[in-house]
Amino acid sequence: MIFAPRIQDRLDALAAITAEPGAITRLYLTPEQAQAEALVAGWMREAGLTVRYDAVGNLIGRLEGPEPGGPAVVIGSHLDTVRNAGRYDGPLGVITGIACVEALARDGTRLPHALEVVAFADEEGVRFAATLIGSRAFAGHLDPAVLNAADADGITLAAALRTSGLDPAAIATAARRPDAILGYLELHIEQGPMLEKAGLPVGVVTAISGASRLEFTLIGEAGHAGTVAMGERRDALAGAAECVLAVEARCRAEQHLVGTVGRMSAEPGVGNTISGRVRFTLDLRAPDDAQRLAALADIQAAFNSIAARRNLDLGVSLLHEAGAVPCDPGLTALIRDAIAAESLPVVAMPSGAGHDGMAVAAIAPIAMVFVRCRGGISHNPAEFASLPDIEAGARVLFRALKAFWASRRGA
Repeated sequence: MIFAPRIQDRLDALAAITAEPGAITRLYLTPEQAQAEALVAGWMREAGLTVRYDAVGNLIGRLEGPEPGGPAVVIGSHLDTVRNAGRYDGPLGVITGIACVEALARDGTRLPHALEVVAFADEEGVRFAATLIGSRAFAGHLDPAVLNAADADGITLAAALRTSGLDPAAIATAARRPDAILGYLELHIEQGPMLEKAGLPVGVVTAISGASRLEFTLIGEAGHAGTVAMGERRDALAGAAECVLAVEARCRAEQHLVGTVGRMSAEPGVGNTISGRVRFTLDLRAPDDAQRLAALADIQAAFNSIAARRNLDLGVSLLHEAGAVPCDPGLTALIRDAIAAESLPVVAMPSGAGHDGMAVAAIAPIAMVFVRCRGGISHNPAEFASLPDIEAGARVLFRALKAFWASRRGA
């Protein structure tokens, strides 16, 4: 193996940097993230990259091309984690990017353009409840209003940036021009079971699914569990349960459409009282926006029907809306060819999870390589990718990168 053992050693070293002993937790603008970034910055320098941080804390390593300051191809992912995370989600892409730079040096490859490896500062959005802060700033699409977002301790993003030595008034300087980025490649664990079911180590991503997140409120009437007849009840929790099953039924009917009710709260929340009010969330995703929006319309119509039949009032608020992001056909073809060159079957799939590439796509063509993860488990300490699978993913990324250079020579 050329790549995997060293990649795994570095992932293990990063996993030891955590805010919670016995778990892996690194949140944005915390001492643990700063320590992880410093470690990765050292590896970048060892690989011959010039290192800098931008105004939101993205760590950027650059290998200059023949034209100083010229456009670059970017390999990226993130170093922040959810709470009690696995060690592969995010860091695998960054560390593999560095490994590709080292392999280019070993091969004596002369680059026609610059190469950058970017460790985005905040993909998960755990601390400030705003995802893709690093990559949105990189793409010039970070809403300045997010600076007012506060963490659980009441610390705003603006204050946290200042504490970390960054200037919140300068976030616009993190934005890159579209003509500065030739393309963006991201390697990531699949976070799902499709590759494992196919018995394959790697796959190519066709699109990153769009997502709609909403919160619904059903209002009925609280009452005594022993005295209100079943036919006279306005049970908000029973109505919500029917709504959950309606989501499941609608999303099971179509491939790649997924819907999740992940949070529900009932009031008054007493064992011997009928629920008078229930709030619940809906997360709806699909790689095609028309598919997702049609499903959302059907689900909302079903909810309205359930509420009317049960004599409940229904309210809704939109929490998040993001369109699907198709991967670039040209870059994706390079990855397909690289997989085939490794004598592997080519399997293509959408990503149901969000990635930094969603934001970068606003300024550059993107493509992604997926690496099989055991059981499809992610955001969990059991998250695991084997050394052979990591090796296969790194080889595919490296082949695609070299093919990109070949296609750009003379451009």
